[in-house]
Amino acid sequence: MRIYLYILAGLTSALIGWSLGQFFLTDIRLFNEFPEITLFPCIAISLACGMVMNEIFISNPTRPKLSFRIAKTPLLIALGLGLLAGLIAGGISQILFLPQIRVPTPIVRTIGWLLIGSSVGLAEGLSWRWHSMEAGDPKRFWQRFRISVIGASTASLFAAVIFEIIRTTLGGMPSEFKAIEDPLGFSILGLLLGLVFSITNSPSYLGALRAGTGFEYTGPNYEDVDPQLQPVNKSFPYIDKSLLKFVNDSEAYEIEEGLSIQLPGTGKIRIGSAANKSHIYIPGLPLHVADLILKNREVLLSPNPQYFSTIELNGQRLSSRKDIRLKHNYVLTFHPANKNSNHENKTYRFIYYNRFLDPQA
Repeated sequence: MRIYLYILAGLTSALIGWSLGQFFLTDIRLFNEFPEITLFPCIAISLACGMVMNEIFISNPTRPKLSFRIAKTPLLIALGLGLLAGLIAGGISQILFLPQIRVPTPIVRTIGWLLIGSSVGLAEGLSWRWHSMEAGDPKRFWQRFRISVIGASTASLFAAVIFEIIRTTLGGMPSEFKAIEDPLGFSILGLLLGLVFSITNSPSYLGALRAGTGFEYTGPNYEDVDPQLQPVNKSFPYIDKSLLKFVNDSEAYEIEEGLSIQLPGTGKIRIGSAANKSHIYIPGLPLHVADLILKNREVLLSPNPQYFSTIELNGQRLSSRKDIRLKHNYVLTFHPANKNSNHENKTYRFIYYNRFLDPQA
């Protein structure tokens, strides 16, 4: 389904851009003598805005109001980059079409489409910072940025090559197809851009645990600074960085309210208070309270048979030790096992969510 939405967005955006260009050229007669200077900015702006909006709505399918609210800055970025790249592409094309230079049309078209595609990739890559918590990780942001630009540029080159192959195969565009030559070409460009973004932007199935009640910030942690203050059993919750990381801060390891723990695709995550053995260490809990069993597109909560009663699921204490398949927005609450411990009134709450359904959770 996702790939169809991206392809549809690419095709629709390309045709809308071409239609706007024709309106300015034929009705308003804006730069009628230099059609590329008018047409290319319309195409670039429409594709950039269309692909950015498509990504925002697909990333937040359950929150349309949120999508509209966060779309302002990404759309301004797409508008600015599309306009700039479109004007540059149109200007270069007009210069290369001058009789004194007269570069072959396929080369001019390839250069123009490459600039348009690059602007779409830039807009999609840069605007991602404003609508995704995951972009808070600098490494992930720059990785996504590079993939977007390279993918969009490659798609533009392939679109130009495919269009020229079609023209060559037909021995030049037949007269009956002259009227749709431009929309056909830009449709191919939009289609390939949508196809590429459906692959490069796909988060697939990504599970995460968002820390809630019990993980409030309590001030500076001096155990990280002074080695003499580092007991075997730490007084604060943390993650095993060899296996886990936070969605929006890959360098942190102490669990704090609001941070989301990114779960791997497969494997087993141990939860408890056993130092150097627990992947999610929470003081006051049993040494081993439960495991998260990660399978393909599925996460199971496997309680320890001795301590399943210390776990709540959506506000209800577990009454058995059987494995439970976690679903989007399930609330997990852990209680200390020892009523005489310093943590007897402390509860720790996580919200499990699928970042494909709700990356901003």
